[in-house]
Amino acid sequence: MTLVIGSALFSFGIPFNSEKVSISGRQILVKGNPYTIKGVCYHPVPKGSGTRSFDNLTEDLALMVEAGINTIRVYEPIDDKSVLDEIDAAGLKVIIGFGYNQDGKFDILSGTFIDYINKYKKHNAILLWELGNEYNYHPEWFGGDLKNWYSAMNTAASIIHENDRNHLVTTAHGELPDELALSSCPNIDVWGMNVYRWDKPGEIFGQWKAVSTKPMYLSEAGGDSYMTITKQGFEKGVNEKAQAAANAKILESIFDNMDVGSGVALFSFTDGWWKAGNNDTQDVGGWAPNSTGVPYDGTPNEEYWGIVDIERNKKATFEIVEKKYNQVIEDN
Repeated sequence: MTLVIGSALFSFGIPFNSEKVSISGRQILVKGNPYTIKGVCYHPVPKGSGTRSFDNLTEDLALMVEAGINTIRVYEPIDDKSVLDEIDAAGLKVIIGFGYNQDGKFDILSGTFIDYINKYKKHNAILLWELGNEYNYHPEWFGGDLKNWYSAMNTAASIIHENDRNHLVTTAHGELPDELALSSCPNIDVWGMNVYRWDKPGEIFGQWKAVSTKPMYLSEAGGDSYMTITKQGFEKGVNEKAQAAANAKILESIFDNMDVGSGVALFSFTDGWWKAGNNDTQDVGGWAPNSTGVPYDGTPNEEYWGIVDIERNKKATFEIVEKKYNQVIEDN
């Protein structure tokens, strides 16, 4: 029940979440209306650093709004009300990710994730709570048995449901969940999937429809702007045209399947110079599990994934994202 006193929708200085997030069939609803995730993965690490910083948030949000982005996916909690307030004021929502073992800082292993949720569950910026990121690729983190991870995730989801009736729980699973994952985790409301299938992710929607009636979205998809080799007409080296071409086809495929999917968090907003070498330079290289499907060279050059570069200059793909996202008609 929502308690409204006069016109006040506030509790302990945090805006009350009057925008309940729920499910109808395969759709995510916000305030009872279908919500399409026109998202971007966001982990802003400044040049020369290895640590996330929101010092550039105001400029970043302006670029996101221009691009038609309505959702930010972050890989770790934002424990700063002013940051969440600014995101909310810009009209965007956030998918908050929790890691399994983050040295007791709002993580699943220690159980402190629920402290964060109880602190911020009434904030208007929150869309979904997300548990883990591609952990199914790393059984070695769980004693060699993924059942241990799925059990922990399912239990965490149950605890979230007990504490927060206004939001849904998701996970960022690497590719299509198998029977073990699905049967072990009934408390997951929305399945996110990190999917890299060249520039053709469309098949996954039919595959998901065959195994589940729950909502899903692509928690990661996209292409980078560096070609390790010359291939498919795209020259070796920095190649923004390759990234733009790939993202155009990927986004078209996603939005052609909205009867099953609920959108995408495109990877990613800005280039990450911290990922593959010297933090002061943009380096070629890097590796990610199950990444041979990266268009168009099969190689995830980890520092070249932004729709803007480290200085926030728009890449060629920015215009593609802006066009595709602003073409999507939604009720919210």
